Amino acid sequence: MTNFTPAELALHLRDGLLSFPVTAFTADLEFDEPTYRSHVEWQASYDVSGLFAAGGTGEGFSLTPEENAQVVRAAVDASRPEVPVLGSAGGWTKNAVIQAQAAEAAGAEGLLVLPPYLTECTQEGLVAHVSAIAEATRLPLIVYNRANAIYSAEAVAILAERHENFIGFKDAIGDIEHLAKVTAKNGDRLFYLGGLPTAETYALPLLQMGMSTYSSALFNFVPDFALDFYRDVRAQDRAAVTEKLSRFVLPYLEIRDRGRGFGVSIVKAGLDAIGRPAGGVRPPLKNLSEQDLADLTDLIDRAGLRAVQPA
Repeated sequence: MTNFTPAELALHLRDGLLSFPVTAFTADLEFDEPTYRSHVEWQASYDVSGLFAAGGTGEGFSLTPEENAQVVRAAVDASRPEVPVLGSAGGWTKNAVIQAQAAEAAGAEGLLVLPPYLTECTQEGLVAHVSAIAEATRLPLIVYNRANAIYSAEAVAILAERHENFIGFKDAIGDIEHLAKVTAKNGDRLFYLGGLPTAETYALPLLQMGMSTYSSALFNFVPDFALDFYRDVRAQDRAAVTEKLSRFVLPYLEIRDRGRGFGVSIVKAGLDAIGRPAGGVRPPLKNLSEQDLADLTDLIDRAGLRAVQPA
């Protein structure tokens, strides 16, 4: 039994920061449920609007269907009712339907529809894919516009008309013309959120496109900073946003960009740096080098962010 109707969940999520908790792994890369529960409990103790379990930063692409369900259930159990947990549904359609139904059974409040695996998609195919998921669950759905799942404004409108439980559009492309078409055609029927890697970099300009929120990977290890940044964005305090970009986010990107796939690896390294380790990443991702980790740790200290972390 969910705590939110689709409309209520959209209203709740659109006006607060969102995040993807990393999925904790043991030394042999098995799911570390006790550490994961502790991490989600810590994340949910903050004033955050929602958490996406088994998403991109949570390495959902590397989880088995059984692990995906286990991760979502653990997140639901560890979070607070005021901080809804959304599961993920990825891969080919039958697999995504199975994950959606498992997330609903686990008590998730909503679902992020990840891009299908590998193959290119027509708009008709994407509509059929999302429709199959929407019809298989009562959970509110958010589509993730990235990779091989680029939804046209017309496809989004068809889904919005067809499915009451379709509530949101998350973008990881940043094509302003495309976003203008999607938001103009669909208006307030949906809420819009940013999903570009290290979303803080783009948050202020995308606010003008109607993207009132975004999912922050930084929240995993510097939650106070991430929340302050979000408040500055919503206040359209350009000076404060620029200061935070210069002090931490842009130097952080320089470390992230040293290796492919480091967008996930650097978040786990950040947890190592603040003394809340959640294990390494699963292949084909690669952990940061010792030098990369040392540089990230030094950056966190120079930016003055370590002091705000709980002991």
